Amino acid sequence: MTTPLLILIAGPYRSGTDDQPAALAANLARLEEAAWPIFQAGHIPMIGEWVALPVLRGAGGEGVADPLAAGIMYPTAERLLQHCDAVLRLPGASAGADQDVAIARERGLPVYHSVAEIPAVSQAA
Repeated sequence: MTTPLLILIAGPYRSGTDDQPAALAANLARLEEAAWPIFQAGHIPMIGEWVALPVLRGAGGEGVADPLAAGIMYPTAERLLQHCDAVLRLPGASAGADQDVAIARERGLPVYHSVAEIPAVSQAA
């Protein structure tokens, strides 16, 4: 592989948190742990919440439990997937991540289940 991929990291964000800020932050940190290895492999990591949360705040939303979130969080990931080349599905129950995988498969995008499965970008000689 010689071209970097834009890889959506999908996994639990809100699941199992009862919308508690510390639990949400811990889930986001777990998603972000995959960003560096993806970058090291020569690709561009993307997490939907990196985009959706600022959009939610800009819309006046006060957090993921805000009624505005339903119209922003999942739609953001769906729009991002129009630009992504692959999905990394991390372990854990997550309706949103499952939806991301379903959309990726509908679009014929590769779905990886570990960073080790992602091919590295080789440098042209």
